[in-house]
Amino acid sequence: MADESKTGILGRLPPLPRAALNNSVIGMEQAYRQRKGLPLLTDADIEALKAGQPMPWEVGGVPAAPAPASAPPAAAPAARSPVAPAAAAGTISEEVAKWVAQGNKWSKSTIAAEQARRGRKGLPPLNTAEMSALLGEPVEASAPASAAAAPVPAAPAAKAASGPISAEVAKWVAEGKKWSKSTIAAEQARRGRKGLPALTDSEVAALLGEPAAAEAPAAAPVTAAVAKPAAAAPRAAAGPPSAAATVGRGEGSNTYVGTPAVGTSRAAAAAGVASVGPEDNDINQSRRRFAWAAFAAFMTAWFIAFFRFFLPRTLFEPATSFKIGYPADFGLGVDTKFQQKYRIWVDRTPDRIFVIYARCTHLGCTPDWKPAENKFKCPCHGSGYDSEGVNFEGPAPRPMDRANVSIAPDGQILVDVSKLYQWPKGQPSAFNDPGAYLPT
Repeated sequence: MADESKTGILGRLPPLPRAALNNSVIGMEQAYRQRKGLPLLTDADIEALKAGQPMPWEVGGVPAAPAPASAPPAAAPAARSPVAPAAAAGTISEEVAKWVAQGNKWSKSTIAAEQARRGRKGLPPLNTAEMSALLGEPVEASAPASAAAAPVPAAPAAKAASGPISAEVAKWVAEGKKWSKSTIAAEQARRGRKGLPALTDSEVAALLGEPAAAEAPAAAPVTAAVAKPAAAAPRAAAGPPSAAATVGRGEGSNTYVGTPAVGTSRAAAAAGVASVGPEDNDINQSRRRFAWAAFAAFMTAWFIAFFRFFLPRTLFEPATSFKIGYPADFGLGVDTKFQQKYRIWVDRTPDRIFVIYARCTHLGCTPDWKPAENKFKCPCHGSGYDSEGVNFEGPAPRPMDRANVSIAPDGQILVDVSKLYQWPKGQPSAFNDPGAYLPT
């Protein structure tokens, strides 16, 4: 780095030998040079850094031949780097001409991705004429840069972009239906699939219902643009930069206050390096779909839990008060028809009717009525009760409880199991209390 004043300004770039640098590192170097007032890297320098090769002014690079004092100023850029004329030439390759002939209009992001792919593959980048053709812009915007180049091979594609209106399109226009841009794009895609010539600018303007004069400058032949004298260059430079030039230099339509942060996409764009995001391949699309699906599932579960919070947590239990029929419906003995529905037995003796709550007083099991033995038998631990529910064997500590019974206004027996009558061990019995039975 001691002889930088003779060979150039290395700045913060690593010395030779160096590996290939990406757009972010080159953008940082350009931002550093802007802050320090150093000369910026040229297009030839950027291409050499991306390829991992010495820059033209470095040892081992392609030396820049000094321009003679009497040489025209226009020859200096050509002597500066062999890459600059190729990048600024107006020739369109066969591959790009094929893409243009298909009728698909490229976007800025697609062209930037293609430039990044060419940089990774070591292919020559798209020049201004190719980018203008892919973007569907007038060729005049890129003609001054390629005025001294050979005849443009893509002249047929430019010719297809102008010309008279075909009979088929004239028929569509005569029908009076105004086409939309999406419909025209679909028609262009169909023509590309079928191998048919694409719609010209005049035909597109007629289908859109626009004045033909508005499309006349854009439909000028490429040969006329190439044949224009170099004096037309100042007029083209006076207008706003084309989208192709914007994509080629990585510039955006945004204006920034101050110097962008080093290492960001804005810094790379301000340094003249196109900033490209991740490739839109199948793997990245699958990742995005998975991320959005996980996010949607999380939000759905969260909303369900949020609304479930406001729902009442109720427990629906059977009624504790119910009617079982008229007293005359029951004969002497134990009636078990309400055991499954209400967990009770209706027991009638010669002098009274009472209701036994079917729950063992040992651990709460439901005993079974054994008509042959005339007793209740608990299947859990063997507790035994007589026909009136009084315990006489097993671990049961006391007789089974009896429910409150009364006569309803319609004459039926009304049972209320929320009020039970018990006979605790060693204490007086409540089986004779009012409500514990009905006299017959």
